[in-house]
Order: sequence, then structure tokens, then C-alpha cells
Amino acid sequence: MLPTMFDDFFKPWNEWFDNSSSFLGRTMTMPAVNIVENKEDYMVSLAVPGMKKDDFNIDVEGNMLTISSEKEESKEEKEDKYTRKEYNYSSFSRSFTLPDEVNKEKIEAKYEDGVLKLMLPKKEEAKKLAAGKHIAVK
Repeated sequence: MLPTMFDDFFKPWNEWFDNSSSFLGRTMTMPAVNIVENKEDYMVSLAVPGMKKDDFNIDVEGNMLTISSEKEESKEEKEDKYTRKEYNYSSFSRSFTLPDEVNKEKIEAKYEDGVLKLMLPKKEEAKKLAAGKHIAVK
């Protein structure tokens, strides 16, 4: 569960697409996203099984992080009297507004076991602020 503060920072701009809506022959699916804040970084995880690492486009423009994918698959069945071909084209795009404390130059992404993981490291000054400070009572 994300605190309200992070809801303000990480705003998907395209939530108006339903999880299974179809638009001009394309299937739009919004992968489930999990965002966790640690002292050193933010970890963003997207559940996207059945993909390859080359299927993803990850871009940062200004403070906007966009993760997208377009995948086209075709299937062909041949029998004695007929040939059947099916085409499946699926895509998604999720965009998030990055907090100012994210070091955009050091963002890393890894895809394994059907989960795309992004590490968004915090800038050094943000790490120091997150460490907190103990105040002694005099």
C-alpha cells in the first residue's frame, strides 16, 4: 500500500484504459505495478509475463518516466483442408512523474521471471534527509 505522498509523485497518466479494452484491433493491458520506497532508492515492479527484455521501451523525459511495450504475435495452423492464421497485437504504456530526489542518470531495469524491475536510486542529499536525525532532550 502506497502512502498518499507517493500517489502524488507516481501518477499514471493513462488509467482511462480498462484492463481488457480493445482499441483499433490492439489489446490494451495495464500491468500491475508495485512501488516500494527504501532508504537508498525506489523499486518499481511491473508484472508482465510472457515478454522478452527487448520488448520494453523505457524512457525518461524531464520528470516523466514512461514504460511501454508493443508485441505482435502470429500463430498458424495447417490442416489438410484449411490453413488458419491468427494475429495478436498487444501493447501497454505506463507513465509516472518522478520525485525530484531520484537520480535519473542511474536508473536501472532488469526483467526476470515475468517481472520488470526498475531501481530508481535517490540522490545523495535525499539519502541524508531520509536518514533522519535524533534530537537529544536537554
